[in-house]
Amino acid sequence: MAQGLHLSQKMTLSQVLAPQLQQSLALLQAPTLELKAMVEQELQQNPVLEEEAVTEMTPEEKEDLEAEEAAHTADPTEPPVDVTFDPATEKSNSEPADDFQAEFDRLTQLDQEWRDHFAQTNIPMRQSQEEEEKRQFMFDSLVAGTSLQENLLEQIRLSELTEEQRQIGQMIVGNIDDYGYLQSSVDELAFATNIRPEKILDVLKVIQTFHPPGVGARGLRECLLLQLERDGKQNTLEYRIVSEFMEALGKRRIPEIARGVGETVEDVQKAVARIGNLEPRPGRAFLPDNNQYILPEVFVQRIGHDFVVSTNNEHIPHLRISNTYKDLMAQADSSPEVREYIREKIRAGKFLIKSLHQRQQTIQNIANEIVKRQREFMDKGVAFLKPLTMVQVAEVVGVHETTVSRAVSGKYMETPQGIFEMKYFFTSGIQTASGVGISNTSVKEMISDMIKGEEPSKPLSDEEIVKLLDQKGIKIARRTVAKYRSELNILPSHLRKVY
Repeated sequence: MAQGLHLSQKMTLSQVLAPQLQQSLALLQAPTLELKAMVEQELQQNPVLEEEAVTEMTPEEKEDLEAEEAAHTADPTEPPVDVTFDPATEKSNSEPADDFQAEFDRLTQLDQEWRDHFAQTNIPMRQSQEEEEKRQFMFDSLVAGTSLQENLLEQIRLSELTEEQRQIGQMIVGNIDDYGYLQSSVDELAFATNIRPEKILDVLKVIQTFHPPGVGARGLRECLLLQLERDGKQNTLEYRIVSEFMEALGKRRIPEIARGVGETVEDVQKAVARIGNLEPRPGRAFLPDNNQYILPEVFVQRIGHDFVVSTNNEHIPHLRISNTYKDLMAQADSSPEVREYIREKIRAGKFLIKSLHQRQQTIQNIANEIVKRQREFMDKGVAFLKPLTMVQVAEVVGVHETTVSRAVSGKYMETPQGIFEMKYFFTSGIQTASGVGISNTSVKEMISDMIKGEEPSKPLSDEEIVKLLDQKGIKIARRTVAKYRSELNILPSHLRKVY
């Protein structure tokens, strides 16, 4: 058979996600702030959508709204809105272009359902225009912080270095990482730039006198020594410990260090404590602000003996189909192309509104089930967190477990015990001697409390922690305790011991 390139056609069946279904899943998975940005982008792309401003109402307007809501309240036994896009439910292109009455009736009903949903979930009143402007001005006034490299380059410009040394200094700063450490040796820099190592070392010593103390170090030992030298502590016990016994210091071999320096264990411990006050990462203060601002998606409030769950609707735009485009469609002189364009945009807008409604309802249902199963946690705290899987919640809510995973991803719940990520409540469990399940998060909390209450001179070993947990009816292996302790960033007992 001759070899070569050939063109051929074949038919295959495969499952693909429709664009609208992909949009629905993206809306479900997005946290509130990201969702707001997605909706605002859709508002810019779809001209038939507009955001309905929620303003403070007078008592008379509130009474009228309550009367209207009572007249339009949906039957609670009615199934939830299905957000799956079904072309069969939409207008066919073969229908007359001016037959819009049925389309408008559905739009009106959808607007009313969305309005009722916001009213029933007690949407907070939006801030006044003046407050919004003040808030935006505050964000616009924030400035980006100076990086460590920019700070060092500025100090080089203000130093008394020659032009040649400044060029070398800029090259050195370019090899200093965000934590303040020089990532390349002097020999490597000399080989890469054809500059004599002595010249590079002379400039490096100058940079090591810059702020922050310890910057430009080639390792932790040199970093600590630079800070001690800056404070004039070259003749102190801590300087000698860092200089000669750094490996033993890292493993907290206090008796070995005491024998090496000829001092008492108590004096060495005090010196080690002073060393602990030094900064192991000089560039930490210049790191970018990585704080994540959390906006709770769900609020849990205690009202009497019950816990009431509500979703955060304040930052989700309240959308509706613009009446301007409805009127444009109804005009007899509108061309078929204009009518079809507006019809497609209205369909896309309707699906977006339905998806937002279904998103809030899904999160609400999942949060209700979490609170129902974790009531003891809401009452008493982390120690009473129960094992819970997404499959259990999915079966009750009536969705797939992957839907639960998407719905809780990156979202937070404000509870009487504090703000927690919704994934926090899904945890595997351990069976106690009484047959009651207890979450591994609660076990970690117990281990942490045990270690906090131990005697510094006699820290609890993993085997001793296993015995203490066994007395509480919790049977776990020693390696499990070691794993949980490692996840809590707690050192082994021989490294926690204080002599």
